[in-house]
Amino acid sequence: MTAEQRARAALHTTAALLARVRDVLTRRTASGRDIDAHQVAVRRYANLEARLKAAQALAATADPDTAALFAAQTALDALHTLERHGADVGLIPAALSEAVPPERRAEWTTSLSEANYRALAERGAADGFVNHGPVAGEDAELLLALRDTTRRFAAERVAPIAQRIHLDDLLVPEDLIAGMAELGFFGMSIPAEYGGTGMSNLAMVVATEELSAASLPAAGSLITRPEVLAKALLAGGSEEQKHRWLTPVARGELMVAVAVTEPDTGSDVAALRCRATPAEQDGVVGWRIDGAKAWSTFAGRADVLALLARTDPDPKAGHRGLSLFIVEKDRCYGHDFDLVQPGGGRLTGKADRTLGYRGMHSFTLQFERWFVPGDRLIGEAGRGFYYQMAGFAAGRLQTAGRATGLAQASLEAAGRYAMDRRQFGRPIGEFQSTAYELGVMALSIAAARALTHAAARAMDAGAPDAGLLAAMAKLYACRVAVEVSQRAQLLHGGWGYAEEFPVARYVADALVLPIFEGVEPILELKVIGRQLLGGGA
Repeated sequence: MTAEQRARAALHTTAALLARVRDVLTRRTASGRDIDAHQVAVRRYANLEARLKAAQALAATADPDTAALFAAQTALDALHTLERHGADVGLIPAALSEAVPPERRAEWTTSLSEANYRALAERGAADGFVNHGPVAGEDAELLLALRDTTRRFAAERVAPIAQRIHLDDLLVPEDLIAGMAELGFFGMSIPAEYGGTGMSNLAMVVATEELSAASLPAAGSLITRPEVLAKALLAGGSEEQKHRWLTPVARGELMVAVAVTEPDTGSDVAALRCRATPAEQDGVVGWRIDGAKAWSTFAGRADVLALLARTDPDPKAGHRGLSLFIVEKDRCYGHDFDLVQPGGGRLTGKADRTLGYRGMHSFTLQFERWFVPGDRLIGEAGRGFYYQMAGFAAGRLQTAGRATGLAQASLEAAGRYAMDRRQFGRPIGEFQSTAYELGVMALSIAAARALTHAAARAMDAGAPDAGLLAAMAKLYACRVAVEVSQRAQLLHGGWGYAEEFPVARYVADALVLPIFEGVEPILELKVIGRQLLGGGA
């Protein structure tokens, strides 16, 4: 068989195998309603489906040899997982043997020869492992131009200061924010009628990857917060609100932070306790905010917070009792702040010191009778959860782009070091083991990029499975970023543990990726698993 035929056969067999798993788990979980009784099995299944989607996306865009290699790897990983844990999903060994004949298994095993990974590394090393691959779509030429422009900006403006921001835990400098605003990075998904550039989600992902390769927190993540608020406003805001808020956000005049997570709730958004109660101040009807928020990144420097609060005091209302507000505040540049309103409202914030992801600072916030005018409520009271979810879907997609960019930076750093570092009379990149590791990294990144781009195209097309694909892309790409950055660190040897080398920063920054925008276990179980088993695929 040709490489294309091998890839197609491996993907077909894997899809058929996972369809059996899905049927069993759908019955056992009552179409996802009883998912908590089978948490571990559903999490494993969600991961396998995400891998399959990545393999399918790669097969649609990559050269046949690369696609066949990843398809075989995906198929064998799925088979081995089910051989070890098949009882948890009701698949006995006989069922696996029936689904995967011995000759097919042998074919996959042969495909995974380490020489094939080394060949992939050899092709990548010829150009320093830099991503010069095509971008599929009718606007491919525009996307490639955007990639080149963003890559130059990242190299000239972001990369020279990224390490110092990380080591000294500095705030993103104002001139960098101004430079990004000038190029339109804060308004990429905001329609032109509201002051943005109205570009596609795929364009946003392409730009995000390049910015994140230079610095995850100081560039790539800086444009996530406007995206989240913009999507929420477009989903539920009035025309007056859209014109009032989206235009300055698109211009970079208003910087945004998101305040959703709370110290005691984490991923259980429906259990949020920060409350908004009707109030009046100086003749203005509005709301008073009381409660705490945690992990509100960039909340100090931000001009506005996209805040989710409980407006229905009945806890039984769950997510139907939540509303989304635009909360204005003064800019604060330190690691803590204490703001007081003329009417007595108070907002305090303290930055939590983190292993990495430095440059914007993540704050724990405390609101005490903080007054918000009524026209800062987005859409209808009680609908905030749904508006926020529109923003979170975009956030997950962008996080996949951020993760891919960080992984790409790790690969390029490892490739450069492998060529420069000499041991036993030659560059370490010439040794089989090093070449193999670089090939493994390159393959994983190619798959993460393919799945992320596929999810972006689905979102641009308004496909019903776009949210699911974005969650899968986030899950897979973030795991790739962690694994690739740590492989790159090992290739640096002892120097990989020295903070002077950027790869140490990549490792520290990557660790946050599987946590935010949906922590990995919740993403597997409550987002991907529930949609797959509830018929949402």
